[in-house]
Amino acid sequence: MKDVTPVVDGWKLRLPGGGSGAGSGDGPLGPGAAGGQDTVPAAVPGCVHTDLLAAGLLADPFLDRNEQDAAWVGRTDWTYETALPASTTRHERSDLVFDGLDTVAEITLGGRRLGATRNMHRSHRFDVTAERAATAGTPLTVAFTSAYTEAERVRSLVGERPNSYPEPFQYIRKMACSFGWDWGPTLVTAGIWKPVRLEHWSTARLAGVTPQVTVAGGTGRVEAVIALERTAAGAGRPLTVRLRVGETVTETAVAAGADRATAVAEVADPDLWWPHGYGRQPLYDCEVTLLDPAAPAAELDRWQRRVGFRTVTLDTSPDEHGTAFTLAVNGTPLFARGVNWIPDDALPTRIDAARYRRRLQQAADAGVDLVRVWGGGIYESDDFYDACDELGLLVWQDFLFACAAYPEEQPLRSEIEAEARENVARLAPHPSLVLWNGNNENLWGFRDWEWEDALAGDSWGEGYYLGLLARVVAETDPTRPYWAGSPWSGSWDHHPNDPRHGTAHSWEVWNRTDYTDYRDSVPRFVAEFGWQAPPAYATARRALSDDPLTPDSPGMLHHQKAADGNGKLARGLARHFPVPADFDTWHYLTQVNQARAVATGIEHWRSHWPVCAGTVVWQLNDCWPVTSWAAVDGDERPKPLYHELKRLYADRLVTVQPRPGGLVAALVNQTAQDWTGTAVLCRVAVDGAVLAEVRLPFTAAPRTVAEVALPAQLLPADGSGKELLTVQADGLRAFWFPVRDKDFGYPEPGWDLDLAVHPDGGTAVTVTARTLLRDLLLQADRLGPGATADTGLTTLLPGESVTITVRGWEEPSPEAAAAALYCVNAAVRDGEAGVAR
Repeated sequence: MKDVTPVVDGWKLRLPGGGSGAGSGDGPLGPGAAGGQDTVPAAVPGCVHTDLLAAGLLADPFLDRNEQDAAWVGRTDWTYETALPASTTRHERSDLVFDGLDTVAEITLGGRRLGATRNMHRSHRFDVTAERAATAGTPLTVAFTSAYTEAERVRSLVGERPNSYPEPFQYIRKMACSFGWDWGPTLVTAGIWKPVRLEHWSTARLAGVTPQVTVAGGTGRVEAVIALERTAAGAGRPLTVRLRVGETVTETAVAAGADRATAVAEVADPDLWWPHGYGRQPLYDCEVTLLDPAAPAAELDRWQRRVGFRTVTLDTSPDEHGTAFTLAVNGTPLFARGVNWIPDDALPTRIDAARYRRRLQQAADAGVDLVRVWGGGIYESDDFYDACDELGLLVWQDFLFACAAYPEEQPLRSEIEAEARENVARLAPHPSLVLWNGNNENLWGFRDWEWEDALAGDSWGEGYYLGLLARVVAETDPTRPYWAGSPWSGSWDHHPNDPRHGTAHSWEVWNRTDYTDYRDSVPRFVAEFGWQAPPAYATARRALSDDPLTPDSPGMLHHQKAADGNGKLARGLARHFPVPADFDTWHYLTQVNQARAVATGIEHWRSHWPVCAGTVVWQLNDCWPVTSWAAVDGDERPKPLYHELKRLYADRLVTVQPRPGGLVAALVNQTAQDWTGTAVLCRVAVDGAVLAEVRLPFTAAPRTVAEVALPAQLLPADGSGKELLTVQADGLRAFWFPVRDKDFGYPEPGWDLDLAVHPDGGTAVTVTARTLLRDLLLQADRLGPGATADTGLTTLLPGESVTITVRGWEEPSPEAAAAALYCVNAAVRDGEAGVAR
């Protein structure tokens, strides 16, 4: 059996200039401030930024405008050094393995150059057999060249290409959003970002295992495609591969000299893996063991993962509406309830298994069943996909291309192919992974963003998306569908972002119009749409020292990366509300607008299932404290949008929707059972009086939408600011206000408040409405930075109550709770703090 020795100890980061003076933000390191030292301790895995932060030589770039003072780090060359651990192994071969180097590196051991790398998304292996017998402490050096230097070098070779941002990210195989995005900082990292180890082995090793998992006729099948590497002594030996899946074991002979093998195991009547909300997520241990029958210790190498049995298909058949885009798992078509995922930290080496689990658990708790890993980030660690396997979260995985024209020449092309083959094989065991997607917005960009004339015939990535990547998936793991890009209509016969065909991105609404315009179209699958809001108040207050804190104070503006982001927020508010008089009202109303915008889109599109087969909200998470489209901010605090997603993505949803013939109540049933009941429809005066009521029976069959036409006597008068409509069914309720908030006659808000402290430490805050309360919100983080609430925006009619459980509130009091309560009534009536007095 091979021996593995982690190379984690003794790493040092060599400082440029022999010392430090950058801790105060004065620029590149210089002698003096660090006592003239040449190195600081380095953590592996890690990166230069985290090492400098740990050494006190870099101000936190997430705070205030410190990001600007850290820019020099990405333009500097850096060197990591350690001593190779001594080895007494008797194995024939020793390899030094780097699971990930970020990005352009030269590796030297004992004065010998082992090789060079220029791809963050690949692993690298070097034969160091000759060095292992050297004196203990053989120096190992990994010298990193600035990613800017390499990107600019490649650009000079292949020529300029257009992109959506001013940085050269498409010329280097590195996390694109390291160079900044419209929600992220520019922090161009370098370092040993994944584990390093020595592997000692003899005869042969498992160079790669790709389990292709299928189900047919009640039988699960694992076909393990195996690559072998042999030593010279092992070249002529016949070997054996043992494959175990659960309790099923098979053995396959490997002929002398062969470097490829395929082992097959069949499992009768396997327990099927289902998405979250559709069933269980059983996982089977899958183990491949390489054996040498002629050796006393027969086991040479072992590979272990977990797999799940399920089928996945992508229906892209033409129909009367255009071209479908519907995922089906185990034969069940899905309306995908999705969120887009970006790297959860701009310094991704700080993301561990526990953090992945927290964020993905938040997604599952909100009813999400699909997570799209966006193409400007990284192929996440197995910890991410393991959590998705266990939680039943389907993964749509982009290949890593985003918002730019990518050259197809060398030195990039061979790197891209190797990267794609490695990651398709690496992620193959995960049942959660159901779709490979070629790129983010590049096919659209070629057509609509004035790229074609600028390129003048130069390559731009089409050969990757419509050729290379499709071939890699088909050859490496044909069990999953591949789609060329998002948005993409399926062919050049249609506009790439034609909502009638394939996937669509809906950004015109956020950029230029009102969120009610989401109702103007029914895309087949909405892969991106969203609306901005600032982070939670406590997050902004921790990250920014602005005094006073205002929408356009220096720190707030720096942590708003979208082009004209604040202008779009202001115009979005102005369509519905009076101008906010202060920051607190602005902060609250922008949160309300974000939640309402996303709700408008999802309710409309879900009501049109199965024509529309999914929504993927931009975005679940943030990578630092920032005003963005996220539902969970950079300090892991849920925004009101997060709580709204729980309602929007529930298995059953009630919504009022305009149709050509008038208003209807749409009852969305995504369960496997009939939903039968009585819908209670009421026209209600602003004071709570019921002006008309009708009870109508309904039945929504499994996985369908039932529509109930609203009788004329229930409809508020056009333009009325004194009436509203409610629809209730099985405890679910929808509201319809006939006019926008600024035109509605909201009463002065009034409520009664009661507190009850539970023995487990939670505090129940019960609010009983004396008047109509629109979008009541208890902002728990204003009660204390560690406080959380289990409820978001809630609308109450007079006499109704809501109980909100708050945890982490150290000193509960009615006065504090009242001060943290906001509602639309006050904001519309007087434009002041939005707090009922």
